[in-house]
Amino acid sequence: MFRRKPVTALTVGLTLLAACANTTLTSTWRAPDVQRVSFVGKSIGVVFITDAESMRRTGENALARELSARGARGFATFLMLPGDQHLDAEVAQARLKTAGADAAVFMRVVGQEQRITYSPPYRGFGPYWGMGWRTMYQPGTVRTDTLVSVETLVYSLPDARTSQLLWASTSRTTNPAGLDGLVRDVAAATARAMANEGFLAR
Repeated sequence: MFRRKPVTALTVGLTLLAACANTTLTSTWRAPDVQRVSFVGKSIGVVFITDAESMRRTGENALARELSARGARGFATFLMLPGDQHLDAEVAQARLKTAGADAAVFMRVVGQEQRITYSPPYRGFGPYWGMGWRTMYQPGTVRTDTLVSVETLVYSLPDARTSQLLWASTSRTTNPAGLDGLVRDVAAATARAMANEGFLAR
């Protein structure tokens, strides 16, 4: 059973569980009409889209570290592209290019669900019939899991004005251990996937 909630920083912050997290990529996409691209030795600006400043800083720094550990030069953009300035796309791209970025990676929380799993106490007719009548009340087990989905998009930043979407993914993290744990797990999974696609060093 799923219960959907609005995707806001407050909602995510209140419902994340301090449990063992598990992040998997639920889908990936690669531009079919581009030659093989490697960001090893190149600069990548990281943008985490959120209205929670602390989450943005944590997410951008975490992904920048993961990218740098695999041969790229990742850098956070929260000082260069502050969310409260509401920059238009051309200004933002110009600032990234001035900083030497060859590409930009965007991350954004796009979904949050609660999954409720009920396990009945007895599987067979006989055991349940006997115990049910003797005790009248035998509760089953109810487990609630929180699942958070994150979208990641990688754009090239060529000298020409028009950039190109090179790679995209969506991930799902089950029971993330707080905001920091969520962004760290997603950053690590994203960097591994990009390395497997040849964008980064393994």
